[in-house]
Amino acid sequence: MARSIYVSVSIMIYVLSQVSISNAYPIFAQKGYENPRETTGRIVCANCHLANKPVEIEVPQAVLPDTVFEAIVRIPYDMQLKQVLSNGKKGGLNVGAVLILPEGFELAPTDRISPELKEKIGNLSFQSYHPNKKNIIVIGPVPGQKYREIVFPILSPDPSTKKDIHFLKYPIYVGGNRGRGQIYPDGSKSNNTVYNATSAVDASEGRQSVDIIPPGPELLVSEGESIKLDQPLTSNPNVGGFGQGDAEIVLQDPLRIQGLLFFFTSVIFAQVFLVLKKKTV
Repeated sequence: MARSIYVSVSIMIYVLSQVSISNAYPIFAQKGYENPRETTGRIVCANCHLANKPVEIEVPQAVLPDTVFEAIVRIPYDMQLKQVLSNGKKGGLNVGAVLILPEGFELAPTDRISPELKEKIGNLSFQSYHPNKKNIIVIGPVPGQKYREIVFPILSPDPSTKKDIHFLKYPIYVGGNRGRGQIYPDGSKSNNTVYNATSAVDASEGRQSVDIIPPGPELLVSEGESIKLDQPLTSNPNVGGFGQGDAEIVLQDPLRIQGLLFFFTSVIFAQVFLVLKKKTV
């Protein structure tokens, strides 16, 4: 008669005692990468926020030099969703974004921002990615319930004072995330991801395996089960993700606009004079 052997798979759960690491992004990217956009075009936030989600950016088709304009970044998600916090409890999703502008473009000074634009910005606090990279602006984390749409106040450069700036069409890149990441920059997992078995356990051998799982993910296994290597021990609690996009903007020469207006005006006058001449004849 076969003998039934009991095996226990111990799942040790601990509580993170440190301050919420979710409050640190996008500082992680700032400390770990000199430039947030890799040569492949991939924005480095995707290294920690593994799920792919959409992001939208809206900028004017063209701007004049030394002008303040709006760059609107939209980070859509279902506002009914709740994410796992670092302490294992459920809470609302935060959002964050990085805006990569052309060289010379930068965050508009406070004294250049109109009252109407200040009202759209609200209480948001922007910062440069690095002191020497004023064209790269980061924001977050901020409450997603309030800031799914983030308005960046941007100042365009003036080629008359910056000789390395030209009247051209330029690309703008954006990355936006909602919710906490799954991987920390040091390679360790957060509690907002799936945990897999680090070893196989055969129930017939009566062996014990210990895997440490933080609070948050829902356990999928129970005592007495045989466990395979890399078998998911928990569900995937992540409801957020990261997305990136791009847009184009033209730094427009005022003289070109004046010339175009002059051309249109001359055409109109020419048509009028032609009609008057025909009537006179």
